Amino acid sequence: MSAFTGSARDTASVPGEGGDLLAALLDGMDAALCALDAGGTVTHWNREAERILGWPAAEAVGRRGFDGWAARSADAEETLSRLMGAMRTPGRQVHELALLRKDGGRVLVRSQSAGVRGADGRPAGVYCAFSEVHVQIDLERSIALSEALFDDAPWGVVLIDADLRPAVVNGYAAKAIGTGRTTLLGRPLGDVVARGVEELEGALQHVLAEGGPPAPADLWVTLAAASGTGERRRCWRSGFVRLSSPMTEEPVPLGVAWLFQDVTAERLAAREADRTRFRWSQLHRAGVAAAEYADPAEAVAVLLDFALAGFADHGLVDRVAGDRRLTRAVASPAGAPDADGLGGGFEGGFPQRYGPEHPALQAWDRAGSVRVGAGRDSASWAADRHWPADTEHALCTALRSRGRTVGVLTFLRTAARGGFDRQDALYAETVAARVAAALDVPPLG
Repeated sequence: MSAFTGSARDTASVPGEGGDLLAALLDGMDAALCALDAGGTVTHWNREAERILGWPAAEAVGRRGFDGWAARSADAEETLSRLMGAMRTPGRQVHELALLRKDGGRVLVRSQSAGVRGADGRPAGVYCAFSEVHVQIDLERSIALSEALFDDAPWGVVLIDADLRPAVVNGYAAKAIGTGRTTLLGRPLGDVVARGVEELEGALQHVLAEGGPPAPADLWVTLAAASGTGERRRCWRSGFVRLSSPMTEEPVPLGVAWLFQDVTAERLAAREADRTRFRWSQLHRAGVAAAEYADPAEAVAVLLDFALAGFADHGLVDRVAGDRRLTRAVASPAGAPDADGLGGGFEGGFPQRYGPEHPALQAWDRAGSVRVGAGRDSASWAADRHWPADTEHALCTALRSRGRTVGVLTFLRTAARGGFDRQDALYAETVAARVAAALDVPPLG
């Protein structure tokens, strides 16, 4: 049956099952829709059109054009002409039209019209879908915003579905994670996040259940190693928005919009600044406290105790006792045994049985610092070097005073801490300068 039967006064009056189905489909549409036959007579008018303009289908269907009811007389002919022009033009035509509500008020609508051809291929009329301009603009803004977020946004945007799997990933997010935009789709987050995935998924689960958190939060994650690269520790400043379907009476969660920025550099810089302030504060306090001790051994022990805080787990001071021989002067924490179970005293300390390639002797030879780690030989590595069994990382630096090496300072870390870096070596060398000065006290008089 043709959709343009000028005899129908109402969509509900079209006879037969086909007419009933067509009427139901038209009335269920979210957009207002009307249809006109080749002569310009209204043949269909759905409920959304009635809602916007106030004219029921019974009063709209069967009218020719819009003069005298849905448009002012001055505008009616032009409005009809613009709509009917779609019969002679391929594709859809978009117009903004000023129409009249039944109560006399004017409303600006944006229409999309297209021609319809009959079974013989000749123009049979047009259909026109329209909505209020502000509604259309809101929709277009939403679409434009979505496209901008996923193309040009200066932060990561990932849409997570209700099963906690990425559904859409923008360019920034793909680069930050280290994958392509389509590589992540449908995969568990644990495939790319080696550590921290529990916290991330916990945040997503909370948003799905309760809604978004009140403020953005920092998430520290370790990204899984890609081919040829190691694991990467990153900090993402993250915000979450729950997405619910607007098509249902009860909100049904569609997933979560996860927005984030990589703030690793800023957080590491702030952490380094905090660490530097703390270390220099410790050095100041250590210097003030050590100055109160007449015994050089006690002064060195105080300096070492202060230096260990937040820096290392053990500190050892070995004093030069001859040609490539070192004796234990101080071990910290105070009272802790050395690797052989022997406590080192400042006077008459026990010689250390260091091999020729021992890091402490290397530091002595270089008059500088040496950093070493256990690697895969952690079981025997520490024992071979006469350090506590749980040692994983070591930093040895020469104690220089009055132009000569007077000993070696060694800092040791367990596996709970990371290895020593260049900034750690600079700090250790500063501590070493103070320890050397306290250790190499020239005789009075």
